[in-house]
Amino acid sequence: MNNENFELEDMREQMSTLKKKLNQQEIVNDRLVRRSMKNEVNTITRNYNIIIALGVLMVPYSYWVFIKLLGFSMAFWIGTSIFMLICAGATFYNTRKISDPDMMSHSLVEARKNVASAKKFDVDWLKFGIPTVILWFGWFTYEVYLQDNELANGLFWGGCVGGIVGVIAGFKFHFRTQRQYQEIIDQIEDLTADQQ
Repeated sequence: MNNENFELEDMREQMSTLKKKLNQQEIVNDRLVRRSMKNEVNTITRNYNIIIALGVLMVPYSYWVFIKLLGFSMAFWIGTSIFMLICAGATFYNTRKISDPDMMSHSLVEARKNVASAKKFDVDWLKFGIPTVILWFGWFTYEVYLQDNELANGLFWGGCVGGIVGVIAGFKFHFRTQRQYQEIIDQIEDLTADQQ
């Protein structure tokens, strides 16, 4: 009888030790996953900050290019500047949803909600951005047409090539950011599923 009690007590101790090890492993995994998610969020935020800076810097740069160098209308530069500032403002707005440095160390449900909201805003932004870029390019073409010099033809084709490169780079950036958002959401769902 004492031998059976000893074996039973030994098994309980082993189970207790195993549970402690598993709990420690879960804590380590939780920390690693949260750190990975935080790195993804930091990458998105850093890229968004670059876009914001470029949007703001485009205002004086576009004045120099469109007004001083090319002789486009002041209205075109103002329209371009407003569009650039709207882009920078929308990007800043979306960055605020995910830029809380403690977001990944608090409620994962709230973090998932913020990331999903930022992801949706990023998709919805295309509904405004694409038509606006098409209208802007039409206006650009009209401004080139008004230029009565031999530079206009090269300027038009340069704008077309620049537009194609910009569209490819923009969609590549968009899809990469969407993939990063989805990876964060998937990691949060994996963690919260384990906790339920």
